Amino acid sequence: MKKFLTTTVMAASISALTLTGCSSTTNTGAVGVDRQQLLLVSSEQVLQLSAQSYAQTLQEANAKGVLNTNQAQVNRLKIIANRLIGQVGVYRPDAAQWDWEVHTIKSDQLNAFVMPGGKIMFYSGIIDRLNLTDDEIAAIMGHEISHALREHSRERMSRQYATQTSIGLAASIFGLSQGQAQLANVAGDLGLSRPHSRTQESEADQIGLELMARAGYNPQAAISLWQKMQNASEGEPPQFLSTHPSSSSRISDMQSLMPKVMPLYQQSRR
Repeated sequence: MKKFLTTTVMAASISALTLTGCSSTTNTGAVGVDRQQLLLVSSEQVLQLSAQSYAQTLQEANAKGVLNTNQAQVNRLKIIANRLIGQVGVYRPDAAQWDWEVHTIKSDQLNAFVMPGGKIMFYSGIIDRLNLTDDEIAAIMGHEISHALREHSRERMSRQYATQTSIGLAASIFGLSQGQAQLANVAGDLGLSRPHSRTQESEADQIGLELMARAGYNPQAAISLWQKMQNASEGEPPQFLSTHPSSSSRISDMQSLMPKVMPLYQQSRR
């Protein structure tokens, strides 16, 4: 039954793909990221939601007195961001004109993100607890910027919409009970959404390496960063149930990309 439901969800999702078509949000770059993306939700919708969420995050952090408490740290991040932003045109020229922002939140969390449209946020904990170098910060920031360039949030929202629509269609056509529809939802999550999220993470790793290399930051720092992250983790979930690749898998993939990105770094240093 589970196999039947998973097949049903996948078949309906394929129908959605056929009806709407696919496109790619970026150029391929030197690392060769070349994948068609399902984009059912408009970019304007995602940017509006992201701007609202970011403004709320800033407002709440400011009210708690934890926003931009270390100006030297903010300035350090802005310098790194400016160098990386200077390279985004390789993947999409319009991104250079985004309304980029850089802020920090005082927190022990190992966290950082870049929202669609170029809204950068770093938690102080990831910098202080891991004692990050500028190159390692560039590895994180380049990775998160890559998510924004590829519009991964928009893509995830589109896939969720397609999956939910497909399940509703399957329930109507095949007369699935509520319990069967819920099972199909889980199957769709594990069979479609989660593996796709891992694909997005791998893409962000690849693009991020190229961005940092072109900006003059050593791509090898991405490996030392994930070694630090691995040591800071108390344990990792099984990779097939995670939305992120395991640290060991991630490090191995990055090492395989070094022949492509190290020449870019060496050229930038000259």
